Parts: sequence; C-alpha cells; structure tokens
Amino acid sequence: MIPVIEAKGAKIPAIGLGTMTLKGDACVDAVSAALGMGYRHIDTAAFYGNEAEVGEGIRKSGVSRDDIFLTTKVRHTDLAAGAFEASVTSSLEKLGLPYVDLLLIHWPSQELQPSDYIPRLCEAKRNGRAKHVGVANFTRALLDQAEAVSSEPLVNNQIEMHPFLDARTIVADCKRRGISITAYCPLGRGRIPGNEMLERIAKTHGKTEAQVALRWLVQQEIIPIPRTATPEKL
Repeated sequence: MIPVIEAKGAKIPAIGLGTMTLKGDACVDAVSAALGMGYRHIDTAAFYGNEAEVGEGIRKSGVSRDDIFLTTKVRHTDLAAGAFEASVTSSLEKLGLPYVDLLLIHWPSQELQPSDYIPRLCEAKRNGRAKHVGVANFTRALLDQAEAVSSEPLVNNQIEMHPFLDARTIVADCKRRGISITAYCPLGRGRIPGNEMLERIAKTHGKTEAQVALRWLVQQEIIPIPRTATPEKL
C-alpha cells in the first residue's frame, strides 16, 4: 500500500501520476494502467485538456472511486466570479464525477488578489465539489494572503521541485504552516536521466536515476507526480 502524507485532514498518497501533455487514448491507458498497478493518486487540470480522458481511465481501471485521490485545478484566467464556478462545473462534467479530492488554484492571478478568489475556492469545498482545497505555485507572501482570507484549510501547495531546483525556503514555509507539497516535474524536465552524480548513486543502489530523484522527494515527505505513458516506467 502506498503511504500517505497527512495535512489538515487530507490524506494524500505519497506518489501520484501527473498527466500534463497526456492526450487521447494514451492518457486513458496511462491512467488505467497506473491504477491497475497500484497508483491511487492522479493529477490533472482544466488547462491540460484531458480531464475527460482521465475520467475514462479511472472508469476503465475498475478501481473504486473511493480508493482514488484525484486532483484538478482552476486556471488563473478563470478566477473571476462566474468563470471560477463555470470552470469547476466543466471539470466535473468532463471527469464524469461529482467531486474531486483536491481542487487547486493552478497559478496565482496577476490581475486579482487572493481575497478575490480564495473564497470561491472555499465555497467549492463547502458545496461538496471538492473534499479539500489548496493552491499551486504560491510564494510565501501569497500564502500569507491566501490563508488570511480562507475559511477552509489549505492543504497543499503544488510547486516545481527536483534536484536541480532549490526550493528549500518555500518547503520550510509550507511545513511550518502544515501545508503539504506536491512536486511537479520531479524528474527535472528530462535532465535526471544521464546526470553523472545521480547515475553514480543509482548504480550504487541498483536503481535508476529517476528512482533516486523520486526517492529524494518522498523521503522529505514531498509528493512527486511524475508523468509517463510507458508501463515500464510507471
């Protein structure tokens, strides 16, 4: 069984499948295959344009919905009144599901303040459309603003994190707040395989460079969501 990271009532499987850029049958098959081999955490977003395929992959897998932790996100261009609610409705319709486990603000807005849209995020939770809520790509200052106007616990901040990106400051800040961290692009946007230092570590332990990079995150209680459509890599 995959261990979980607990944060303010949320229990998030400690590794998940990212689906950015996965489209069509490749997305359906990757989600279904991942769930079939034991994954229980799937990450998507309205911006990815694949929520329908993710939903189909979940149903194709035969795994009970109650056993799956599903995340989707509202894009920064859809945070205004009306647009936010429409985005959530569209996501759920495409997924073919009544709720997601985690609803995130995908990126902070350059035009709106957190006080303009965080209450809408909280309303989605109160209405049962999301079990938990959080943010992505938020700085310490933005987290201060978001928490100040949030009526529901913010349980997660999804950020880019891998061995080539120093995120220690935001990681420490999130841990101080009790906010969990999900790491996207955990394999360094293709830079992990073939890296000399990681290759040495991997050979020492009989692993791949990718396994070493993911383990580095998991041991810090950071949730990586690597993306692949290749069963062997899954």
